[in-house]
Amino acid sequence: MPEFPRTMVEDLSLPRMLIGTNWFLGFSHQSPSRDKLISDRSVSQIADVLAVFLEHGIDAIVGFIANDRMYEAVQDAQQRTGRKMIIISTPGIDVNESPEADAKNAEIFDLEAKRGSSLVMPHTSSTDTMLDKRARVIRGMDKICAMIRERDMIPGLSTHEPESIVFADETKLDVGTYISIYNAAGFMMPIEIDWVNHIIRNAKNPVITIKPFAAGRLHPFVGLAFSWATLRPQDMITVGTMTPDEAKELIEISYSLFENRQANVELQVTRSKQTLVKQD
Repeated sequence: MPEFPRTMVEDLSLPRMLIGTNWFLGFSHQSPSRDKLISDRSVSQIADVLAVFLEHGIDAIVGFIANDRMYEAVQDAQQRTGRKMIIISTPGIDVNESPEADAKNAEIFDLEAKRGSSLVMPHTSSTDTMLDKRARVIRGMDKICAMIRERDMIPGLSTHEPESIVFADETKLDVGTYISIYNAAGFMMPIEIDWVNHIIRNAKNPVITIKPFAAGRLHPFVGLAFSWATLRPQDMITVGTMTPDEAKELIEISYSLFENRQANVELQVTRSKQTLVKQD
């Protein structure tokens, strides 16, 4: 199987499929009990999944935060495969405009640089509070981007608000990419899907899309088919998986869609589908 297709964010080469972290860190977007289920895994089990992606050239992880378990899992997977993981981090920041906030953010970005982040995209929980729809700006974000650049990392914009991408481009904000929710169900999207597609397709920079499966509400085949068919060649999809087999399935389904063929994955057979299976 060939290496997975890639794109460029400035001078950084990235696979078009990125590894999400919600299903490692316990953010299910479903229930506290589901959060507990997906977070009750060891560093080794997380590394098992990361290693599958690395072996297929999918060598970038999104949503990486200063979390010791994730950091250890990345180190483990890198050691197993001999491949380096590209870190796309989404830290929370202090959005207050004060010397104290600047000092706190400097510490955050120093840690990101120390842990090897290549792309730093302050989390939507911070950046979307800085969005001024009346003035059509993201207040204070220019200073944040400059602080990230000073540490030789690429700044990006993580957002759940479609206007953030529009305003970033209008104001020539110094970012290399953006994170945007995008899925066929419209899950967590504040405006219609065709509008979000329009914004992505007209964005100045490549877009990292998240939640392609609507946090488990869409079948992987449906989610991938929609995203790969409607995004630009430079845009990316972030996927979340719990097991190595799930990672393998998503990679194979993606290749089948690229090549317009049936995916070589085993279909789930239940008693209600027995009449669909050819009898010998």
